[in-house]
Amino acid sequence: MSTGKERDPFELRDLAMDAGKRLEDATAHQILEWAVGEFGERFCVTSSMADAAVVHLASEVAPGIDVVFLDTGLHFPETLEVRDFVAATMNVNVRSIQPDQSVLAQDAEFGPRLFARSPDECCALRKVLPLNAALADYDGWATGLRRDEGPSRANTRVVDFDISRRKVKVSPIAKWTEADQEAYIERHNIPVNPLLKDGFRSIGCWPCTRRTAPGEDPRAGRWAAFDKTECGLHV
Repeated sequence: MSTGKERDPFELRDLAMDAGKRLEDATAHQILEWAVGEFGERFCVTSSMADAAVVHLASEVAPGIDVVFLDTGLHFPETLEVRDFVAATMNVNVRSIQPDQSVLAQDAEFGPRLFARSPDECCALRKVLPLNAALADYDGWATGLRRDEGPSRANTRVVDFDISRRKVKVSPIAKWTEADQEAYIERHNIPVNPLLKDGFRSIGCWPCTRRTAPGEDPRAGRWAAFDKTECGLHV
C-alpha cells in the first residue's frame, strides 16, 4: 500500500491538464514513466482483469507497483483466476478491494438482485464507493481505457483530472486500437480472461454481462436491458 502525503488537488489538476497535452503523442511506457516519476508510491494501476496488458506495462516501469482490483463478489470465476494468476506471476502487488457489505448483506438491506432493479445503485455500492476508498492512498492511477471501445470513451485523455475524486487519471493505452492491444498481449504472453474468446468483448459482473453478436458495440453486452454502458468508475 502506498504511503506519503496527499498532494493539493489544484496542483494535481494543473499538472494533469499540462501533462495531457504534452504526452498526447508519447508511448504508453513514456506516459507511465512520467506518472511513476511524478507520484512514486502514490500511483497505482486499476484492473478489471479482462487482461493484464496495462498491469504488465506498469510492472516494467515500476516493479512491485500496486494493482487495485475491485472484488465485487459477483465476478465470473474466470476473472478471479486471472487476478490470482497475475498476483502469482507478475512483479506487482495485487490489492483486492471488497465492498463494505457482502452480496448477502446487501440483499438483506436492499432486497435480492439489486443489480436487476437498480444497476446504478448496485454499481455504486460494489464498485464506485470501494474504488473511492482505495484511491485515498494515491494521487493518481492508471486505467486500461481505450478510445476505440465505444462512444463513451472516445474522448479519453492520456492524462486527465478526475474532478469528483480529485485525482490524476492516466490512460496510457488510450490511443491503442484493439489490434494494438492484442499484438502486445501476444508478444509478451500476457494472461487474458478466457471469456474474451467465448463471445464476451467486455467483461464485468456476471449478472450484468452477456455475449455480443458480431458487429455489435464491444460494450453492448454490459447492462443490456438498461440504458447504461458504464458502471460509474469512469465519468
